[in-house]
Amino acid sequence: MSIPKFIFSILLSHLLFASQQCHLKLASAADGGRWKLLQTSIGISAMHMQLLRNDRVVIFDRTDFGKSNLSLPNGKCRNDPTEAALKLDCSAHSVEYDVPSNKFRALMVQTDVWCSSGAITPDGNLVQAGGFNDGERRVRVFSPCSSRDCDWQEIPNGLTARRWYATSHILPDGRQIIVGGRKQFNYEFIPKSIAANTFNLHFLLETNDFGAENNLYPFVFINVDGNLFIFANNRAILLDYVKHKVVKKYPTIPGGDPRSYPSTGSAVLLPLKNLKRAAIRAEVLICGGAPKRSFFQALRGNFIRALNTCARIAITDSNPQWVMETMPLARVMGDMILLPNGNALLINGASSGSAGWEMGRNPVLSPVLYRPDNKIGSRFKTQNPTTIPRMYHSSAVLLRDGRVLVGGSNPHAFYNFTSAFFPTELSLEAFSPAYFNAKFNNLRPKIVDLKSMSGFTYKKRITIQVVITAEVAENSVSVTMVAPAFNTHSFSMNQRLIVLGDDKVTALGNSAYNIEVTTPRSCNLAPAGFYLLFVVHQDIPSKGIWVKLQ
Repeated sequence: MSIPKFIFSILLSHLLFASQQCHLKLASAADGGRWKLLQTSIGISAMHMQLLRNDRVVIFDRTDFGKSNLSLPNGKCRNDPTEAALKLDCSAHSVEYDVPSNKFRALMVQTDVWCSSGAITPDGNLVQAGGFNDGERRVRVFSPCSSRDCDWQEIPNGLTARRWYATSHILPDGRQIIVGGRKQFNYEFIPKSIAANTFNLHFLLETNDFGAENNLYPFVFINVDGNLFIFANNRAILLDYVKHKVVKKYPTIPGGDPRSYPSTGSAVLLPLKNLKRAAIRAEVLICGGAPKRSFFQALRGNFIRALNTCARIAITDSNPQWVMETMPLARVMGDMILLPNGNALLINGASSGSAGWEMGRNPVLSPVLYRPDNKIGSRFKTQNPTTIPRMYHSSAVLLRDGRVLVGGSNPHAFYNFTSAFFPTELSLEAFSPAYFNAKFNNLRPKIVDLKSMSGFTYKKRITIQVVITAEVAENSVSVTMVAPAFNTHSFSMNQRLIVLGDDKVTALGNSAYNIEVTTPRSCNLAPAGFYLLFVVHQDIPSKGIWVKLQ
């Protein structure tokens, strides 16, 4: 008797899950990182995450599915006569998670934030854009505070067009650009400067696959020349958003498979280095995704193996070409997080299927480290696995201490805690990369003099005092600045790492050192705002401190 395809898929998923759990017991935590469960439930599923300058993480889900597992405080309720699932909702769909205390509290969003975008403004506020239904033209602001009474503020009609599955990016002048979204082949700016605030972008129409789209949540980065790199589906352009003109077209990734939602891969702008050079090299790395027609096949219950390749390109080259690399694990719906030492962590996702309700199978429980400065063939290193599948609607962000916060996973239209296909996940866990191992304690720098929240200007020489108990090797120290990213749907918007290098290291005695570095020369390299600053010694980072570039 033959086994029905959907039952075979369940058995295969559980066998893979069990084998990776066994691997967890056998693997060495010293070399592959460690996992720690922080909260079994925060009451909501973490679809979107943003770290704030006060070491709290704003997390939110969506409002259109009914009650969450967390009540709003003080009898608060949200009235929505247009909502079919629940007209009067007294449950929370957003929380503020305090990292140092490992506690959380309910927040109140007034409209639907499902599949939205966001960015941190130069003053440190989270400005979030769009969503679904009554939230599709909303702009929302969350301002960090030391008390427990700050909450979301909403701006009706803050957007000109409906923005659902769009991407936000902070610009060098402090504004945000909002690119694309479902049936939106255009972009706009917030705050609005003119009444007719949308500008057509034919590239988004060109990359729209009929019936599957494969160009939502485009990957967007500010290039070192101030223009905007935009990737959708399987190719990219460089946009002069001031003159509203495409200034460069990049080739299609070899093979032509899509990498954008719902064939969801992930992307990072690799660390920007050698900042004193006249011409600074910028490279983009795109990993994972799903082969052509995976979305349609998943709708029919056929879950095709995800892509196991990464594509890397120097976007500043005069004749840029994609260089292909093979990952140790195929992955769709994965996230890529830049670590303080400049490596990238691939985490979350599935090894078959597509993004969308019930459309992913075979969770990838093991993160993979990508070391961009190694030679091709030695860049990937598989890490120790979690025991919690993080499928569709998972998220991950870098924390100030160098850990990666992981949450979410809800591949269902509603909360479903009994499904055989990966129940709704309300937990939070942290992944500690191998640089946390105690054997590196003597290498680990400790920043003792550069006060948190220090402000400095562009092209300024600054001194950071650290303590390093091990002998400091020549050219083994660097200083990095990491922009806090808004993470959802496998893309960390505004993620950026700047390597300041080490202009001069001076031994002071008693294991103390002064490190002199120069800040970035322009807002094209690092837009103004709050950054996490780390000192890295022999690949081992310090804990970060918050600084403000202005």
